[in-house]
Amino acid sequence: MFRPLFISCLLISFGGIASSHPEELEVFFQFFFKVYKNGTIEKLDGHGLDVPPSLDSETGVQTKDIVISPETNVSARLYAMKDAASEGGVPLLLYFHGGGFSTGTAAYYAFHQFVSSVVAKGKVVAVSVSYRLAPEHCLPIGYDDSWAAIKWVASHAGGGGTEPWLKERVDFNSVYFLGESAGANIAHNMAMRFGSEKLDSVELKGIVLIHPYFLLKEPTRSLLAVNEDMRNNITKLWPYVCPTTSGPYDPRVNPVADPDLKKLGGKRVLICLAEQDPLMDAGKKYGQALRREGGKVVKKFVSKGKSHVFHLREPNSTEALDLIDRVVSFVNGKSKKTR
Repeated sequence: MFRPLFISCLLISFGGIASSHPEELEVFFQFFFKVYKNGTIEKLDGHGLDVPPSLDSETGVQTKDIVISPETNVSARLYAMKDAASEGGVPLLLYFHGGGFSTGTAAYYAFHQFVSSVVAKGKVVAVSVSYRLAPEHCLPIGYDDSWAAIKWVASHAGGGGTEPWLKERVDFNSVYFLGESAGANIAHNMAMRFGSEKLDSVELKGIVLIHPYFLLKEPTRSLLAVNEDMRNNITKLWPYVCPTTSGPYDPRVNPVADPDLKKLGGKRVLICLAEQDPLMDAGKKYGQALRREGGKVVKKFVSKGKSHVFHLREPNSTEALDLIDRVVSFVNGKSKKTR
């Protein structure tokens, strides 16, 4: 049974954890951060290697960083092919990275490498969003930051805006949202918002969700297949990063229960699953729910023998390269057999 955790991000204490009562230093929760019994939260060090923007001479992908909102420190990394024609006409990917809503940036090596590979293979333009992170900045802040980035991108449609890579190269009638894990959750929620708050001169063609972080009311077979500690980490993470949640029927994490799911923006959905991912069955149920609603072209495929976000850990594996091929074929409107 879901038990709401009444935690306010504004009241969480970070930093020193000294206490005269050792029992208060008992770790109550640990996944992407530690929560002590006394309420103190300790952010775990780092998320991996960050890399600067650059030009990759081997792939021809060039990148640069943009500050979208100095007030909130929301930023993005832009990706484009160096030798691409200046005239608009290529699809645009808006990418939202994973990391449990609480770690990572667009500069993180694994995310950077993945987006670079998609851009190189698909010859598209991509915008990778660095949103503010929980538990310092609980949801819906990450959602709001991501929407602000989308609106900034949309401001370039029809010749507006100041960023030439967007003004000159992008077909704003061919926009896709992409993310993995928590980032896939964000991509879904941004598509829901787009369905309600359509942006002028921008057409959201579809979304690509890789190993999406969705939960259902009851544990699924794939979730029950992992040990109890991991299962608890996965399910308890949500109320820590989104303390205002209403519980297992919250449509932000359980879109299967969302009565407004039919309002999802975009006509095409690609759901990428992994056979050994605890979240696989929730992703399957999501696809089934979309099909029941009708009006969407829903495709999915499963990476056999692979676990959650394996493509970030094993970027050169056959399965990771296949996943990239599927994403690129979907975004470029080419048919490729899914399973």
